Amino acid sequence: MGATMNEDRWQVVTFTYDPASVAAATTAEQTVTVNGLRVGDSVFNPSKPTLTAGVGIVNVRVSAANTLAVTWVNATASPVDPPPEVYSILVMRPEKIQAGTFNP
Repeated sequence: MGATMNEDRWQVVTFTYDPASVAAATTAEQTVTVNGLRVGDSVFNPSKPTLTAGVGIVNVRVSAANTLAVTWVNATASPVDPPPEVYSILVMRPEKIQAGTFNP
């Protein structure tokens, strides 16, 4: 008798990122190269090391191989330019993707 196991691979990845200025009162997606990312990877918990008043990260996704798309929000009435920093994300690479129903 055998068992079937779906195993996911998890890793924290760090990268240096110098975001472009984010226009006032908007959201904007920007991309950054993160080597090793694959389409189908799930990314979580983007960590911006310091506070930049008025702006934040609202979404991250892998938009192409080695490319992370970061969606910024600027809640101020002026453009804001976040500083270059070392960011981190949690990457999950599933062994098997099953469409349809979730069966825990």
